[in-house]
Amino acid sequence: MHLRSLTPLRDLTTHRILDTTRRLASHMDRARITVRTPVTRDAGIIVRVATRIRAGRKDPARQIKLVKKGGRPLRADALKLREQILQGATQLFLEEGYGSTSIESVAARAGVSKRTFYDRFEDKAALFAAVVHRIIDEIRPPESVPLLAGPNLPEILRRLAGLILRATLSPQAIALHRLVTGESSRFPELARAVENDEGQAEATALIGGLLSRELPKIKLSPQDQVFAAQQFIYMVVTLPQRRAIGFGTPMTPAELESWADRVVTLFLDGFKGLRA
Repeated sequence: MHLRSLTPLRDLTTHRILDTTRRLASHMDRARITVRTPVTRDAGIIVRVATRIRAGRKDPARQIKLVKKGGRPLRADALKLREQILQGATQLFLEEGYGSTSIESVAARAGVSKRTFYDRFEDKAALFAAVVHRIIDEIRPPESVPLLAGPNLPEILRRLAGLILRATLSPQAIALHRLVTGESSRFPELARAVENDEGQAEATALIGGLLSRELPKIKLSPQDQVFAAQQFIYMVVTLPQRRAIGFGTPMTPAELESWADRVVTLFLDGFKGLRA
């Protein structure tokens, strides 16, 4: 067959191929193929890949959009993570000391990154203050236990003295006292953290208010209430605490009960000269 006779067939075939290609490209232009990758929680982003095929383009155009994971961690998860850090820090501070405990070791003990740590605590001093607050919260009586209960002021104070002794002589409280006593000369922020904890102010206000109500004839000024409350706490705690950390033999439960009774008697006798 002559080659020239094949020309119409060739032209028809070429026309059909081009027409089919245009229609296919037009159809593909209207189609959108979306491939979603699995969510990577650690990275905190969702990667969505959308590929569009348009007529007249040799290569598909790829658009990648990074969408930051919205919202912060749930409050319960955030509190759990904070508690995890505090638990590890408490163990390290009481076992290794303040000076020997680093942010890196706390993060490693808690199983978190340094960035996660600094998202929650400004520095080691802020962490220690939080640890002090945590220990005080743990050693204080449960909310179901009334702090002030009894038929009269002496009985109320004796019962309160017993509660104070049980808290301050607990293993964690003794370990904290040893830590602060041993390292506060190098790290004054330790003593400030204990002194500035709101638990101290609450105890002082509680006892001062009690004395003001139960001894109305004395008319204690606000300053006298604070002074008297602080003296009561020091009288109750100081000697038993010193004996518990090694300055003598720790007191037995019977000795502590007798101690609380004698302290209350001596404390109230001190008000006799103030009565009108």
